[in-house]
Amino acid sequence: MKKVSKFMLAVMVLVVSLSSLVGNAFAEEQEFPRGESVNVNVMSYNIHHGEGVDGVLDLERIARIIEEGEADIVGLQEVDNHFSNRSDFQDQAKWLANRLGMFYTYAANLDYNPLNEGEPRRQYGTAILSKYPILKSENHLLPKIGNTEQRGLSEVTINVKGNHLHVYNTHLALTSAERQIQIEETINIAGESKGPKVIMGDLNATPESNEMKLMYSNYIDAFANQNEAYTIPAENPTKRIDYIFTSNNIETNGARVIDTLASDHLPVMTTIVLDRSEPFNNGEK
Repeated sequence: MKKVSKFMLAVMVLVVSLSSLVGNAFAEEQEFPRGESVNVNVMSYNIHHGEGVDGVLDLERIARIIEEGEADIVGLQEVDNHFSNRSDFQDQAKWLANRLGMFYTYAANLDYNPLNEGEPRRQYGTAILSKYPILKSENHLLPKIGNTEQRGLSEVTINVKGNHLHVYNTHLALTSAERQIQIEETINIAGESKGPKVIMGDLNATPESNEMKLMYSNYIDAFANQNEAYTIPAENPTKRIDYIFTSNNIETNGARVIDTLASDHLPVMTTIVLDRSEPFNNGEK
């Protein structure tokens, strides 16, 4: 009986260890072989803390949009983490990652004390979900003007079948002046990394805005030929403020806006084509 119990205990430990890899696990420090050419479906989605146009909180609807879109990498904005009763104090990024069987990283831009001692901190920010292992993650708090909401740029490195992909996700400020300095900082941060890059998020600016000129001079808009790819308001969209940009060494195709009322924004998607890359180590820039 003791031998059987020890065997069962070992099996249980193994199952728990494997299950913990889904959600927030990072790949261990290692070298990866030369990458394979691969198509990757990328989505950016401001989920309005899971609340739809109907005023109903429903993360399952958000999960289905991601699932039905067959998204491989998703940048989410307006994501709550034990934030308040508006989202039932859930860890939304973890819930979505577990529901979809994806890796994830969460970036808190607002970080408050819990309502009651011993409870988790109340956070609000962005998240990145990925079907591929996330090797490392960092959140860069972006500059702001005065006593405005803190914004951030989430940076992750993802191993896509041996390809070293840098993904950046952000939700920029409401004023043009703040967006200008935040975009400048985003360009500076992304410029420190080599290799293929994707920058996405709710930039709160239309394509013709003055502050967007810097983005267009450095990166390629996946929707460059679709300036009427409006994303807000969800019911009758009239503006485009949600974007997916890529470095010029990435080919994109099939850019599309998804029609849904699961949030007050519409999600945007494109397929990126990653060419075979040289072997890399996840400590590289």
